[in-house]
Amino acid sequence: MKPLLVGGIENHLHLLLGIPASLSVSQALQLIKGGSSGWMKETFPGLGGFAWQDGYAAFTVSKSQIPDIEEYIRNQREHHRLKSFEEEYRAFLDKHEIDYKEEYVFG
Repeated sequence: MKPLLVGGIENHLHLLLGIPASLSVSQALQLIKGGSSGWMKETFPGLGGFAWQDGYAAFTVSKSQIPDIEEYIRNQREHHRLKSFEEEYRAFLDKHEIDYKEEYVFG
């Protein structure tokens, strides 16, 4: 994997990654979550109860979209002053006609 940009705010994280075709998205996230969870607990003993949520969302982007995605990730704090993460995510799913169940997305 090649991390292009990582960023977020208190309640969510964005990873812009290059993932090789030989690695599934679920495998990539398992490696990232497992490794970072272990690091958090080892590095910050007070966070022994740290755990990632079970789910995740993953979307592919074309190479031409990378600059826009980088800008979006860099400006999370400012961006979410106008619209909460939950509001934005629901609008994104609706715009792209992605079916979801509220209890699985925000439960």
